[in-house]
Amino acid sequence: MRVLIAEDDKPVAGTLAAMVRSSKHEVVEIVGSGLDAIHAYERHKPDVVIMDYLMSRLNGVTACRNILAKDPTARIILVSGAIGPKELSVSHSGAIAILQKPISVAQIQEVLDTLASHETLPLFEETIRPPRPVPRI
Repeated sequence: MRVLIAEDDKPVAGTLAAMVRSSKHEVVEIVGSGLDAIHAYERHKPDVVIMDYLMSRLNGVTACRNILAKDPTARIILVSGAIGPKELSVSHSGAIAILQKPISVAQIQEVLDTLASHETLPLFEETIRPPRPVPRI
């Protein structure tokens, strides 16, 4: 799988790239902002984007929505150390998965291998669904 990484913390970006490569997948580019992620997505049309939530020059959720508006088939995984999956799900980002930092090699490999086999991500489905409305009594 060809993977674009959008992470503004260079050491974290390097670690994510090493994890992707050790999982036998290819990193097409590493960018440091949501805006750069949008442009890099257009250049590379990667199979998957791993995108940090909190970044300068456009956060990950906004970049995710922008990419999906142009390519509804894009597969984006949001990662965050500051905000958990339940909080991120409220954002209606359109991401196929939301992972909490720190992320392990096993997690990256499982997600990428599942996507490579064209299977769905049932483990992450609950974290990306919009919240159900609360019934009024």
